[in-house]
Amino acid sequence: MLDLKFVRENIGVVEEALRKRRSGLSLDGFRDLDGKRRTMLGAVETLRAERNAASEEIGRLRREKQDATALMERMKTVSALVKEAETGLPEIEAEMESLLLNIPNIPDASVPDGAGEEDNPVIRTWGTPRAFDFPVKDHVDIGESLDILDFERATKITGGRFCLLKGAGARLERALINFMLDVHTGEHGYTEMLPPFMANSASFLGTGQLPKFEDDLFKVEGTDFYLIPTAEVPVTNIVRDEILDEAALPLKMTAYTPCFRKEAGSYGRDVRGMIRQHQFNKVEMVAISKPEDAFEELERLTSHAEEILRRLGLPYRVVTLCTGDMGFSSAKTYDLEVWLPSQSRYREISSCSCFSDFQARRAKIRFRDAATGKTRLAYTLNGSGLAVGRTAVAILENYQQADGTVAIPEVLRPYMGGLDRIVRR
Repeated sequence: MLDLKFVRENIGVVEEALRKRRSGLSLDGFRDLDGKRRTMLGAVETLRAERNAASEEIGRLRREKQDATALMERMKTVSALVKEAETGLPEIEAEMESLLLNIPNIPDASVPDGAGEEDNPVIRTWGTPRAFDFPVKDHVDIGESLDILDFERATKITGGRFCLLKGAGARLERALINFMLDVHTGEHGYTEMLPPFMANSASFLGTGQLPKFEDDLFKVEGTDFYLIPTAEVPVTNIVRDEILDEAALPLKMTAYTPCFRKEAGSYGRDVRGMIRQHQFNKVEMVAISKPEDAFEELERLTSHAEEILRRLGLPYRVVTLCTGDMGFSSAKTYDLEVWLPSQSRYREISSCSCFSDFQARRAKIRFRDAATGKTRLAYTLNGSGLAVGRTAVAILENYQQADGTVAIPEVLRPYMGGLDRIVRR
């Protein structure tokens, strides 16, 4: 959430940011509401000042044994006017908060201007896509022929956009989760968390999913709980409403969770296979940083996600999301895109973002400055390290063999009980 004073004093900057984001949001409502709010606050403050002055004068008159009846009657009238004026303030404050909660973050100055994903510049690539000497299959055909993926039974159990993993397919998913967590905790300095897979509305408000993206969430009927769409929500909110020691920053946490998304508005997109599902596994990295260190931390966090892809031997590229393609809460985002042979294109497998103080203001995540003793808003960051299902998809497709089997990347073999190849059982 942007600061009210910042929006008021830099309304041109915010409007330019909305233009760059290709947002249709108008700030006319903010201007009107802010003017009304300031007028009301001014009237209340004037009446309070009059009441306080009258109270002091009544005290003086009483000490001097003078008649204060008229002034006391006036103070009763003023007190009633103050109460009446204050009655409308909570409603207008709630309107202002609702309006501010729907204004997206300001893109960092380093973010390229653009309308959509076609304008995202590629900043680096790694690996060379493999040249196949046999017809390439997609992960669905590979998984079904090896009897490790079963979409038909998953649909029977639940519905579309779900998958049942079997045998070596299930073990591959588990192996990837353990491998990713081991690298991030053992080498990259993250503390592993296992958070709840549901969170309350305050948590979703803190990280920016509410109120704007409620239609994308699964809510548990009759409760204040939502199924999490990413571990970003519970892990970032671990420090909601807290003041951290500066020496503890950056605070780095990682977590495996299942993720649940309605994928509202995505019908017809990636309906085949495991690319876009209602439920999927992900290993997430979250960092809480000092503002001056945050964008350097973003580079490190992104490199940690890249390291997983490099060790798995999966070709990928890194793009910077342009202003028209970046997320609501983000100040800057890098997407990692892995090569999928069946599509002859790169597909997103991780988003690594710095949110500046946008989430921290909503969630009241602060730290105490060691030099001044004052509290400051922290900066929050997160990134997928990685989306597990899409990583499995990339392995099945990039490591497929002419005989229909799939080779296991060497780094995963200890996690697969020494298995070096997936064959049909």
